[in-house]
Amino acid sequence: MAGVLNPRRLRLGVNIDHVATIRNARGGDHPDPVRAAQIVAACGGDGITAHLREDRRHIRDDDLKRIQDATNLPLNLEMAATEEMLAIALAHRPHAACIVPEKREERTTEGGLDAAGLHNHLMPIVGKLSDAGIRVSLFIEATERQLDAALRLGAPVVEFHTGEYAHAEGEARARVLKQITDMAALAAKNGIEPHAGHGLTYDNVTPIAAIPQLAELNIGHYLIGEAIFDGLEPAVLRMRELMDLAR
Repeated sequence: MAGVLNPRRLRLGVNIDHVATIRNARGGDHPDPVRAAQIVAACGGDGITAHLREDRRHIRDDDLKRIQDATNLPLNLEMAATEEMLAIALAHRPHAACIVPEKREERTTEGGLDAAGLHNHLMPIVGKLSDAGIRVSLFIEATERQLDAALRLGAPVVEFHTGEYAHAEGEARARVLKQITDMAALAAKNGIEPHAGHGLTYDNVTPIAAIPQLAELNIGHYLIGEAIFDGLEPAVLRMRELMDLAR
């Protein structure tokens, strides 16, 4: 029926951090992550993800408003659970805030947030974000312990870290895939919307995209890498095609 969204359609959020990484390597304003956001919007992406890190290694503070002004796509702000990042999120009011673990020396996010161990620290941050109308997501490993913590914290969304899946092979990959599948079903059963992301590529996205309860995938580094060779629009469209075929 025309105009009715397919409830099985898996949303694609594109992380544009590494456009800013290239920009910052030389300084100046080129390439502009805002232009990347506009391309994603023009070719049917469902959202923009940006991680404002403590050291500002890629996305910078002024990028956030420019991204929000440039497109109508929802902005998913990845952020550490710090007072500084909370203040920035409350000032910009993105559609969503995904709380992630962050270590200054890491090259990229190395694993899921320990929502269970950080419950008391996270509770007021989740509460303030929620009170501001920002949809809170917790970037966690696909385990019952972390999912239970997300439920107790009142987070409406979890994003399962797929890094272990992406780097595993054979039986190990099958085991991790089953774990993510089971936890996505459990999350949905408990009223939490499950997302997934990290390390997803053309070659490994299909089994993850086929998990029926998943509502969104967030993919960045791989798409920006492919864009160097083929352009960002073809990269996004190819990922979109693979996700749709999986459903």
